[in-house]
Amino acid sequence: MISNKHKILDAILEQGMLPLFYQDSEEGSVEILRTLYKAGVRVFEYTNRGKSALPNFKKLVEIRDAEMPDLYLGIGTIKTPADANAFIQAGTDFIVAPIVNAEVADIANKINMLWIPGCMTPTEISIAQANKAMLIKIFPANILGPDFISSIKDLFAGQLFMPTGGVEIDENNLKTWFKAGVCAVGMGSKLISKDVMSKGLYEELFDSTKLALALIKKSK
Repeated sequence: MISNKHKILDAILEQGMLPLFYQDSEEGSVEILRTLYKAGVRVFEYTNRGKSALPNFKKLVEIRDAEMPDLYLGIGTIKTPADANAFIQAGTDFIVAPIVNAEVADIANKINMLWIPGCMTPTEISIAQANKAMLIKIFPANILGPDFISSIKDLFAGQLFMPTGGVEIDENNLKTWFKAGVCAVGMGSKLISKDVMSKGLYEELFDSTKLALALIKKSK
């Protein structure tokens, strides 16, 4: 039997993109989630970047359970065991982090939950592997660039990488990343912009998401 961890990883690989955002507004967060789902997103990351993250996430889980049962909903920006435990209790399907924290890894591994740590150096990647990271987020990707992936991928044969930060909704940009050896891309403000959130531009978000998914499918 395939574990939930492997099903979620497969969903990320199939989608080729992990959308992510945080917004203070509960209503806005729900509408963005609905828009992403309508556009074809089936695995998604909410980020723990504000005071409303936990209550908003609980609401998103509630909406997901009622309206989108085939959606995997994860939490990002998890840096401490306390945050990991709080969001696990709130119903997260997986955990994403900007750093490697062995205690967070241990919490996730004990319950067979997918944990995606962020790394910037070969040493951090090695530590993440020692803590059983199946997928590693390369962050910040806009600083490191595709050449970093090309340079280190042979050192870590078989490791799955996902750049996050600065990935563009642009065919050439996406093809460059996938050619370098990534398996998926994390996409935040380039997809879910401040204007989308502040002005409620959900039709624009729908169109951008459809385009991003199509370009990624073409670029993989």
